[in-house]
Amino acid sequence: MNDAATSGGSADSAAQRIADAVLAVPGVAGLHGGVFGEIATYLPGGRVSGVALTDSDGEIHIVVDSTTDLLAIADRARDAAAAVAGLPISVTVEDIAAPGQPLPPAPDDQNPATSPTSRGERS
Repeated sequence: MNDAATSGGSADSAAQRIADAVLAVPGVAGLHGGVFGEIATYLPGGRVSGVALTDSDGEIHIVVDSTTDLLAIADRARDAAAAVAGLPISVTVEDIAAPGQPLPPAPDDQNPATSPTSRGERS
C-alpha cells in the first residue's frame, strides 16, 4: 500500500486513533501487521502495526476471536475505523484467536501501544 500517510503530521495520530477504535470492537483480539510486518503506519520511534493509510483510503488487518461471527466483527471494525479516518477502509481478517490462547507476536513489533499484552488482554 502507498504510505502517503506515514510521512508525519496528523496521519500519525490518525493511525493510532484508528487502532484504538478497532481494538475496542468486541471480538477483535488484535491487529496483525502481515506476514512480514508490511501492514503498518510508521511513526517517529515506532509504528502502528495492522493499520495502513493513504490519502484516499486505508486498510486494517485484524485477528478475530474464534467464538464470534467473523463477518459481523469485520463489519464493525471497518465501521469503527472509517468513522475515525473519514476514509473508506478495507478489512482483512488475518487470523483467528482461540479463547485463552495468547496471540503470536507481530513481526518486529515496534509499537507496544497496539500489542495485546501491553493492554493486559492476554499473557
